Amino acid sequence: MKKISKIWIWAGVIILLAIVIWLLSGNKKERQITFATAKVEPANIQNSVTATGTIEPVTSVTVGTQVSGIISKIFVDYNTVVKKGQVIAELDKTNLISSLNTAKANLSSAQSQLTYETSNYNRYKALYDKGLVSADEYENARLSFVQAKESVATAKETVKKAETDLGYATITSPIDGIVLSKEVEEGQTVAASYSTPELFTIAQDLTDMRVVADVDEADIGDVKEGARATFTVDAYPNDTFNGKVTQVRQEATTTNNVVTYEVVISAPNADLKLKPGLTANVTVYTAEKQGVLSVPSKALRFNPTKETVGKYTLADCSGKNKVWTLEGNTLKAHSVQTGMSDGTHTEIISGIANGVDVITVINETADETPAEPQQEQSPFAPGPRKNDKKK
Repeated sequence: MKKISKIWIWAGVIILLAIVIWLLSGNKKERQITFATAKVEPANIQNSVTATGTIEPVTSVTVGTQVSGIISKIFVDYNTVVKKGQVIAELDKTNLISSLNTAKANLSSAQSQLTYETSNYNRYKALYDKGLVSADEYENARLSFVQAKESVATAKETVKKAETDLGYATITSPIDGIVLSKEVEEGQTVAASYSTPELFTIAQDLTDMRVVADVDEADIGDVKEGARATFTVDAYPNDTFNGKVTQVRQEATTTNNVVTYEVVISAPNADLKLKPGLTANVTVYTAEKQGVLSVPSKALRFNPTKETVGKYTLADCSGKNKVWTLEGNTLKAHSVQTGMSDGTHTEIISGIANGVDVITVINETADETPAEPQQEQSPFAPGPRKNDKKK
């Protein structure tokens, strides 16, 4: 029994060794090094900031009323084109006309009283000059005359106010434009006790729009007046609209601890696609260079070592910024002076010529040569079947 057990142990060891030998010799790998390159060539380099804003007319006016009353007539609707001075609504004038008539009657009465007091004062003055009346009587006559003059002046102002209020009952457009909103209907009562009620909003020219964008405080330092800008709106996702920065406002707005500044961007709208209130996704170009010699930025980050390049040799140089070229079996470094970068491309001021291929990354592959597995057989397994037949 012991002899049989030892035989099985040796058999297991042999099988295990066979498996290990097969695994070690099954694949032969050879390391292959290649390099991805890119040409030094002209490119457009741009730096930009993004923001979200709202489309609005350059000039819009809210039309209200300075007197209270009932809206008796409305002559315009949404999208009505109006001219400056055109009547767009009227308030009921009954009470206002009554107030004006009362003011005129009070003025007439005050003027009549002034005529009497004037004559009375002149009479007392003549008598006082002759010493026929006392100074007290003369002063009373003069005071009544002065008060009558003041009453006339007050009555005149009351008439002017009543006439002005009556004029306010006829509401006209302050500008040439188009009606964007109408907040009232005929028969509605408006009260001007504390603030001017808003009746209409009129935009002057919808072909000249603007975008008011909120730019983050981290980006606002790079935004300057005159910078080129583009924007898109969800209504026309395939269209890109162009404009430029016309104003960088100094007032900060804080929302949820985020500080932003308003940047105004022109938005020509000759085809009237842009509508007030649309949300605009804005890109402001803070720096631009067209057709400058450049390389991919990753070429400047390429930093080979002897361990990574295998059979190739390195010819390094001194310099803060380098690019590498492949010359035969040698990787040669070139010290370059860089300029503006947009993250993807970096401007090359000097150090390497146009059209040269520079290395951007190492590609490493392995050739696999499968070996024929060697079949190991247990000494206790049955041998190959023989096909010999006895004849």
